[in-house]
This record gives sequence, C-alpha cells and structure tokens, in this order.
Amino acid sequence: MLSHIERESSSSERPETPRLLRLTCAPGLTPWLEQEVRDLGYDVEGSDHTGVELRGRMVDAMRLTLRLRTAYHVLQRFGDLRARDAEAMYQGAIRLPWERVISPDGHVTVTSTVRNDSIRNSMFANMRLKDAIVDRISQVHGRRPDAGSDGDRTVVHLYWQDDFCRITLDISGRKLSDRGYRRIPRRAPMRETIAAAILMQADYDGSRPLVIPMCGSGTIAIEAALIAANRAPGLLRSNFGVKHLLTFDEGTWTEERVSARKLKAKQSPAPIIASDIDPDAVDAARKNASTAGVDHLIEFQVCDFAETPLPEEAGTIILHGEYGQRLGDPVELQSTYKRIGDFLKQSCGGWDGYVFTSKELAGTIGLKAARRTPFENGSIDCRLLQFELYSGTRRTSDAS
Repeated sequence: MLSHIERESSSSERPETPRLLRLTCAPGLTPWLEQEVRDLGYDVEGSDHTGVELRGRMVDAMRLTLRLRTAYHVLQRFGDLRARDAEAMYQGAIRLPWERVISPDGHVTVTSTVRNDSIRNSMFANMRLKDAIVDRISQVHGRRPDAGSDGDRTVVHLYWQDDFCRITLDISGRKLSDRGYRRIPRRAPMRETIAAAILMQADYDGSRPLVIPMCGSGTIAIEAALIAANRAPGLLRSNFGVKHLLTFDEGTWTEERVSARKLKAKQSPAPIIASDIDPDAVDAARKNASTAGVDHLIEFQVCDFAETPLPEEAGTIILHGEYGQRLGDPVELQSTYKRIGDFLKQSCGGWDGYVFTSKELAGTIGLKAARRTPFENGSIDCRLLQFELYSGTRRTSDAS
C-alpha cells in the first residue's frame, strides 16, 4: 500500500513557491540543454542522460517552454508517491487535488516512463493514473473530463521507478521539437533539437557565414536562421499544455510571449546558404523556411554539394550526409564521403568544417578530425566531426 505521498499545493495558495521543473531532451543532448538553461540565468540542480532539473515558478516554466531549443518537454512536479503496484499508485494519485488544475470539461492525456516489476505494459499504468484523475474530479464535480492519447490539451506524465512515482504536469504538451514549420519533412529528416545542438556545438551565433550543403528539408538551415535572428522557437506554434490547465495565467503567458518577440539579434545575420542536388528537397526546405518566417535569411541553391557557392568571408560549413543504415547504399556512400573529404580539403580552406554522420561512416572521409562529438540520432550512433581546414599547404589528409 501507499507508504508516502507528497502533494504540491495549488498556485492560489503558494503562487510564488518555486517547484521542481524537469526539462527532458533526446538521449545525449543534456550538455547543450544545460548550457541553454544556464544561459537563460537558471541554476541546474541535477541532470542525467535525458534531462535537466531546476527549480522555478510557473513564469519560469513558461519562459523555458518558449525559448529552449534542445528540450522536448518542460515538466512541473505535481506530486510524489511511494507505490509498489498499480493499485497503490491509484490510491495515492486519487488523493491529489486534480480538480485544482484540470477542468471537468477538459481533456487529459497520460504519458509515462515505467520501470516497475509489477507493470508489464506501461499503458496499464497510464490507464490507472487516468482513472485516478477522472475519478477524483468526478467525486468533486459530479462529472469527469474526457481522456485519450491526443496529447494536444492537458498532459500528465508519470515517472515510476521501482516504488517511487513522480507525477508531473507537462507544460509543453507535445514535444517542443515539433516547432510547426516542417510541413514537408522529406525522408528521414533530422530532429530540430539535434540540429540546434549541432549548431551550438559549432559555436554558431549568426556572426559568420554558414553553408549547409546536402540541406534536405532544411532543418539545420532553419534552426540556424532562428538562432541568428535570436528568434524564440516556441513562438512558431500556439498550442501548449499549460494553456489547458485551470491555473493558466493568460496575462503572464502573454507577457512572456511579448518578451520573447522583443528579443533581437546582436548584429545583422551573416549569409546562410543551403544547397541540395534534389530540386524537390530545396523546394521543401524553402517552403519550410517560409513557414518559419526565416526564408529571407537563407539563400537556397540546387546543386551538387561540391558546387555549393561559398562567400568570400570564411565561416562554418556543416554537411549532413546519408547514413547507410536508413538511407543509401553503404558502398556508394563511402565514395560520397571520400568526395566530401576532398571538397573540404580543396575548397574550404580557412573554414570551420563539420560533418554529421554515423559512427561507421565517420572514418571514410579521409581527413583527420580535430574533434568527434557523439550524438544519438534515433537508434543510430552518430558523430559530429570537426575539421581544421587550413588555408595554404598545411597537410590535413591524415587517415581518420
């Protein structure tokens, strides 16, 4: 049975009390998420492979939701339980004051991360928590909210490890990586949060030219333009989980959106050039950039990557080729990556060169990488390879 329960009081009782916030991210993106959090002026209390924790008020949760580039979700703790099985979890959860945050006329989605020996299917845990929520609200109001898996209104997340349960309110709702601009994704597109982390790793701030051959549907170029313009990524969509809570303060939310809109770039962005040999890919990238409102900051070209025009001023060049596991023939890709190495060595002297690819293909470029940063792109073990591309005759073609 339930051995412990910690309740979070309603905002009306303690409106200024900071609560635990967990910011989740794709596996391995924690270092860049931590950097973002600190750059926004917050102290990190803890982190792990998939998230960062800090304390903040609802206004802080709103600000983070609008401005973070590498996060998936902003979760606000609602209650902690000790429960060894689903019945104990239900009994503890039904005692939480759900009527303070969820309307009986609303709609709730429950998501979960469960590692408990008594639970064979996390959907069962989701269902029992959903039952506790709607049963509690029904007891108070005589009617209950709808529930489902849509995730576009109130979202509650359950983290259950052994006998410890943490129940949180998802301030974001759907993943923050779903910016809303990628209407034409093409095949196997890069996740927006990974693109943002790559740009952060490359120290990109818009002050120097950026060239992105093999641009695909344009994710890296668009994320770069958002960074260069200092545009908060959350402004690109209108629906968030916080807006469906009874505690939602529309005035504070409006103030945070206005504040985010007032963010300005430190300087006029340097040129961003994106190219692809596939005209359909370039067309998709251009339309996605238009949806994001940054198409005026990106010059698109249809050409082979080796023919991509480079500005006279050296900057940063990032290539994101096919991996082999999902796209392209591995044997043919080795030849392509050899060409990438030749292009960087022969045409990009003085530039900061980066190639994002799978670990298996990382050694086929023919250049010695100055740095290899691990990334997890879905199930694929990837590397962001950094190359020092010297002007003149300095040797750069050592075996990788």
